[in-house]
Amino acid sequence: MKISFIGTFPPRECGIGTFTKNLFDSMVGAAHVERVNQGLVVAMDDNDQHYDYPSEVKLTIRQEEQADYLEAANFINISGADVCLLQHEFGIFGGQNGIYILPLLYRLQVPLIVTLHTVLKNPSYNERAVLIEICKIAQSVVVMSQTAIDMLVAENGVPESKIIQINHGVPDIRFDQLQAKKEFKLSTKQVLLTFGFIGRNKGIETVLKALPAVVAKYPQLVYIVLGKTHPNVIRHSGEEYRIFLLGLVKKLGLEKHVIFLNEFIDQSELFKYLSATDIYITPYTNEAQITSGTLSYAIGAGAAVISTPYWHAAEMLAEGRGRLFGFNDSEALSDIFLDLLDHPEVMQELRKKASDFGREITWPKIGEKYSDLAHKVVAEQPELTDKEMMLDLPALPPFLLDHIQRLTDDTGIIQHAKYGIPNLKEGYCLDDNARALLMVMMTYKRNKHPLALKLSPTYLSYIHYMQNPDGAFRNFLSFNRNFLDEVGSEDSFGRTIWALGYLLGNAPNDAYYQTGREIFFDAYPNFVKLKSIRSIANTMVGICHYLKSNPSDEGMIEILRKLSNRLIEDYEINRTDDWHWFESLLAYDNAFLPLALLHAAEFLNDEKVNEVGLESMNFLTEITLRNGYLSVVGNDTWYKKDGENSMFAQQPLDVLAMVLMLHQAFRLTKDQAYIPQLYTCFMWFLGENDLRISLYDFETKGCCDGLESYGVNRNQGAESTLAYLISYLSVLEAFEEVSKLEGQRL
Repeated sequence: MKISFIGTFPPRECGIGTFTKNLFDSMVGAAHVERVNQGLVVAMDDNDQHYDYPSEVKLTIRQEEQADYLEAANFINISGADVCLLQHEFGIFGGQNGIYILPLLYRLQVPLIVTLHTVLKNPSYNERAVLIEICKIAQSVVVMSQTAIDMLVAENGVPESKIIQINHGVPDIRFDQLQAKKEFKLSTKQVLLTFGFIGRNKGIETVLKALPAVVAKYPQLVYIVLGKTHPNVIRHSGEEYRIFLLGLVKKLGLEKHVIFLNEFIDQSELFKYLSATDIYITPYTNEAQITSGTLSYAIGAGAAVISTPYWHAAEMLAEGRGRLFGFNDSEALSDIFLDLLDHPEVMQELRKKASDFGREITWPKIGEKYSDLAHKVVAEQPELTDKEMMLDLPALPPFLLDHIQRLTDDTGIIQHAKYGIPNLKEGYCLDDNARALLMVMMTYKRNKHPLALKLSPTYLSYIHYMQNPDGAFRNFLSFNRNFLDEVGSEDSFGRTIWALGYLLGNAPNDAYYQTGREIFFDAYPNFVKLKSIRSIANTMVGICHYLKSNPSDEGMIEILRKLSNRLIEDYEINRTDDWHWFESLLAYDNAFLPLALLHAAEFLNDEKVNEVGLESMNFLTEITLRNGYLSVVGNDTWYKKDGENSMFAQQPLDVLAMVLMLHQAFRLTKDQAYIPQLYTCFMWFLGENDLRISLYDFETKGCCDGLESYGVNRNQGAESTLAYLISYLSVLEAFEEVSKLEGQRL
């Protein structure tokens, strides 16, 4: 078996790097005589740091370089690896809460085993989302404590059958205590030790405050603090904590009893220190630590261990393998020190129990467990096939208007939000109130939703209020109802006509119809004045919705024909053999251009309209669905002809247009091949995207504003949530239409 490992790796000074190295050595090569494995390592570089890695490291990933993650996925896929082992800790991967690792994992063509070094009790929304997605992708999830299993199952919904507990391994290294003390010139000393990266959460001050009463009785006692300050602490706070500890030592008069060794030492030297130790302490300041490599090492070395009752310690030190004291309780710690030093036979019993347990978690034995798991996962892995996304309505979140209701007041819908909270400073805009009117009309048509009917006059009255005497519209209104422009954009005009056209085709009562009709026809003289092709496209879709209930309006059909010809003229100017598009670039709201022609084809009986609509649609889908999921053109730099596609700032509005375009293609052609594509596009909102993360917020019931280079833009404005809800309604309509079509064929 060939195994790929992803994690930090020596010489980078990192606890997970040491873990990855030990796991690699215990699984690969001579560690298993009867089952020799091969291995390769993909190592994580820290920001701008570069390391002189050993030969087993075949590729490196720069933490904040997204392209490196995709390169690593391709490298592993062609390396001949049978399985991938990921060491996960939020801080070692790039992007928002380590989100950059998700696209890599999703692209793997081999089964994944992930070891979780951190499981948080109170994760942020993004941390939880990243963790859940990793666990979905993985075939097996390894943790090091029962507490971690309980938290994954109860709070994150990870199937218990997918989780396995394997203890943190420890090196199979032993030294004689007397000889080790002699080598360190500590033969006459009682030795206390804490090791590992230093930071405020380590609680070393608790030990220092406990020592005065102990050294008064045992003046030969020495406490060694072995380890560098954590690199993240150095980055943000420098050596502030170490300086504080040195000051406390002086204040307590412990200069002769405390030694700080600011070093990152190799394992052999570390175990020599552990062997020389009488009592090892992990005085961490809170319970939320699911794994402690330092604690595992101390037990593995057979030290008498005292610890605060953080999660991992509470389990590891059970059954008499150590002693616990309360967080920040120096007095209790002092009492335990004195008790053990006064009763060496008790301390010796602790050492024996720790040593016996430590022999069961040496790296050769832990490596064997990981090897067994890897072989099991590979044996059970079904053959990978191309995935075709099919409609799975029960798996979708419920359709809810909670966030829309939150954003709507008696004037209209607030256009922006800070996370899930309306941002009143930004006021209102015509685009969003038009989309909101469209959404509630679609909702009411579908299931007579009372809230949809209740909200609809607010959006319609906003549109009416913003219309100028010449039929054009203002766009922006401040929260205190002051106009912020004289004439809105052509885009906002077109989107308003789209919504009004849908209203005229689907009005819930005559009052709505008459109001909408008056606004629509007041705007009518402006239809032929439009210059923006996206405004033209939106207007065309609105006209087509109107014509569904007014098919004999020959004047409106002629307007539709003129607008269609405008799009086709631009298409013929810009089309080349390898560029089937209306402009020399793909910008925003792209799918609305083919969508408009596919709608117009229903009414115009014009083969050219049909041909250009389908050809441009196919060109766009080839670009955006080429990887088996939707990757819309990002708004960072767009996609210029002969240039490169912009991956980020992907917007929900572009996804909505894709969903509507494919839905209309199905309606026009009755070709069911468009339905899986439609559903694939919708699943962009729920995590089938470049970052493998859901933009739908299951807490607020809103939709985040887009995919950015750093992760998800967590603001949840009206545009994004409306795009999600309109797309959702289109999916439901498509599902019913497919079912009806299949019923007719039967």
